[in-house]
Amino acid sequence: MSLNRTAKGIVLVPTLLLGGAFLAAGTWMEGPAAANRGLALTLGGILMAAGLLAQLLPEPGPPPSDP
Repeated sequence: MSLNRTAKGIVLVPTLLLGGAFLAAGTWMEGPAAANRGLALTLGGILMAAGLLAQLLPEPGPPPSDP
């Protein structure tokens, strides 16, 4: 299965949205989210990094053609 631009976009959007939600929950200072602040920040950072790293994967070149 080859990588393509559509697959990269499908990975990027959810990871950025979930990562942003976890980062927002980690910065919240009140309520139940404050107890898991480190976990939320870690998960948010990992998700954001995974989505951005998926964009950096090289795309395969065109298949070789026989003359």
